[in-house]
Amino acid sequence: MTGPPTIELAGHEELPPAEMLRRAREFRELAARRRTVRAFDSRPVAREVIAECLAAAGTAPSGANQQPWHFVAISDPAVKQRIRVAAEEEERQFYERRATDEWLAALQPLGTDWQKPFLETAPWLIAIFVQKWGRSADGARAKHYYPSESVGIATGILITALHTAGLATLTHTPSPMGFLNEILSRPADTERPFLLLVTGCPAPGARVPAIQRKTPQQVSSWFESV
Repeated sequence: MTGPPTIELAGHEELPPAEMLRRAREFRELAARRRTVRAFDSRPVAREVIAECLAAAGTAPSGANQQPWHFVAISDPAVKQRIRVAAEEEERQFYERRATDEWLAALQPLGTDWQKPFLETAPWLIAIFVQKWGRSADGARAKHYYPSESVGIATGILITALHTAGLATLTHTPSPMGFLNEILSRPADTERPFLLLVTGCPAPGARVPAIQRKTPQQVSSWFESV
C-alpha cells in the first residue's frame, strides 16, 4: 500500500550554530520593535507590498492543510468609510453598554474609546476571515479542522511580514463583526470575520502607550536534558 504523494524538501537552509544564534537574536530585536499603532499616516502604500505580505501569510501551517483563511485588502475610501461607520456603532455599544467595569479598567492604560478614525486614515485595511467550511475536490461541503488556530498563525505571520516591510499595524476586533460579511460580500454561511488589520506608516510624531511586555522568563518554561 502506497502513501500520499511526496516531494523532496527544498529550500531549507541549515546553519552553523553561531549563525543560528545571530539570526535568532536579529529577529528577536526586529520583533521587539513592533508596536501597535493607532495614529497612521494617510500616504499610500504600494499594493505590491501588501500582496507580498498576504502571500507570506498564506504559507502558514493549517489543520489538515485546509488553509481556512481569506484576506480582503481594502484601500477604497468609500468602503473604508462604510467599515468605520459600522465598526464605530458596535464600539459605541460596547463602551456604553456591553463592557464590564473590569474590561474597561483593563483597556484604560491603552487610552481606547469607540472612535476609530484610523479605519479611514490608514491606507489599507485587511479583513481576515475564518472559513469554517470549504469545498472538496468534488464540490461537496467539507468541514475545516482547527480553523481559528490556523488563521491565528497566518495572522501572526502577516503582522510580522508587514512589520518587516516597515509598516505599522493595529489589530481591531469590533464585536460582533458580521457587518464585514455584508460590506465585503463574503458568505456568512461558511465564513466569519476573525479580525480587521489596519496597516500603513505611522503618522509623524506618533505615540504609543507606555506599557511593558512580559519578560522571556515570565512567558516560557523549560524541560532540558541534563
